[in-house]
Amino acid sequence: MAPYASDDSTTAGEVDEQPSGRRKAARYVVPITVMGVAAATIGLVPALADSGDPDLPKITAQQLIEKIAKSDVQRLSGTVKISTDLGLPDLGGLESSLMSGAASQGEGGSSADPTAKLTELASGTHTLRVAADGPDKQKLSLLENAAEYSIVHNGKDVWAYDSKSNEVHHGTASESGKDQQPPATPKDFAEEALKAADDTTSVTVDGTAQVAGRDAYKLLIKPKQSGSTVGAITVAVDAKTGTPLKFTLTPASGGSAVVDAGFTQVSFAKPAASTFDFTPPKGAKVTEEKASEKGAEKGFDKGEARRHAPKSEEDLGKGLDGMKTIGEGWNSIATFDTGGEGVPSGEAGGDLGGFMNSLGDKVTGKFGSGTVFSTRLVNALITDDGKVYVGLVTKDALVKAADAGK
Repeated sequence: MAPYASDDSTTAGEVDEQPSGRRKAARYVVPITVMGVAAATIGLVPALADSGDPDLPKITAQQLIEKIAKSDVQRLSGTVKISTDLGLPDLGGLESSLMSGAASQGEGGSSADPTAKLTELASGTHTLRVAADGPDKQKLSLLENAAEYSIVHNGKDVWAYDSKSNEVHHGTASESGKDQQPPATPKDFAEEALKAADDTTSVTVDGTAQVAGRDAYKLLIKPKQSGSTVGAITVAVDAKTGTPLKFTLTPASGGSAVVDAGFTQVSFAKPAASTFDFTPPKGAKVTEEKASEKGAEKGFDKGEARRHAPKSEEDLGKGLDGMKTIGEGWNSIATFDTGGEGVPSGEAGGDLGGFMNSLGDKVTGKFGSGTVFSTRLVNALITDDGKVYVGLVTKDALVKAADAGK
């Protein structure tokens, strides 16, 4: 991590049988939905409204970031409230079916599969209970109406349980990896936000706050460039432990936060060992990870996986292999070529064309023409010749990038 120099103006530089229409729609919806979910996932750093401004010793941005980096909290438990307002288009449930279908289209698919279930965090308000006791014991529970969904990592085992359907998904840490379950500590997410802090970023200390009854410093991260949809990120850092307690991401367009998530209560005491015990309930359907991922790239090489994929998904996969990034910092744009046509339109597009075009805005430029699909944070341009541009940038920035690519 680059050093930070001052408190007042610090910058990083200074310091399966889906209907054919749905299969085709997946090609256009997935870039927006996936990027939206990614943005929401980064926002899982806990956040809650301040309840007073404690009087704490002065600290510089460099010292506060070093405090986060040196924090070694491995034991905690608490309750987290997450609110996400990405402004995703209303797809009438299509986006959920596409994402969940990707996780369960193989034989033995389970409603408890985290890759499908946790996409729910991309919108709305949710309450979670979290607990951690070192790198090998974590638990996250998503509380729902009269139901609960939990992921438990204990040693080599990773269990996910959906009480509503009484289904269990089981894998091992070597197969599942930590990246397939939500990180257990807020520090993980704060580090993700700080990875974007480079010469294009202003980082300052913006006073103090009290979060979940604990005194905290507020770290303010803002893009210095114009053209990004990100307005500012505020991370409240526990004054005693250096643990991030609060994360709020506001858009450049103003209004309510895109992500506002946080601890309503937190303890750094060792959780009871029984917290991480799990035995499948009697009568529960248990799906082993290999069975649920049958046909996915994890089970085959890329060429084999594509031979089992619908043509539109195959085209998208080929495009992702050639993905590149243009621009820098907060204005970075990911671009790839699907190798196919753009969003269908006119009579040839039929009902699907009308549906897709109702979600986006037609744009033109030196590159030709295309459609921009927008959220409050992530925008995606799909040109009529099948090229995709996605980033935390404005519509105009995407058009400019597409023009430069000609």
